[in-house]
Amino acid sequence: MRTPAGVECPYFYGNYFRGRSEEECRLIGPKAPPGNWTPNLCKNCPVPAIARANACENMVLTAQVRSNLFGLIRRVDVQAYCTLSKTDVKEPQIGCGQCHPLPDEFTLKDQP
Repeated sequence: MRTPAGVECPYFYGNYFRGRSEEECRLIGPKAPPGNWTPNLCKNCPVPAIARANACENMVLTAQVRSNLFGLIRRVDVQAYCTLSKTDVKEPQIGCGQCHPLPDEFTLKDQP
């Protein structure tokens, strides 16, 4: 569904049926006010870019809202975990490197 920032996100949900205005991030979920989700977080959220770059079904994303010392700047911090290789993914846009190996056409072979 399209977020308030105008990009597609698989975790954003908006219910606008018959005048309703319910919006939520199903990745962050309902949390207490320092870590709660607000629509303005979608503007700088890395999750839509990760979903566009990597569609691996084995990668599980977790997110939480982080803020600076005074709580003025809030951002979404995303961690990724691969259930197939059972490791943390350092670059979620790229993946773990074990789930989807490159085909033989793209690998270098020794010349005889």
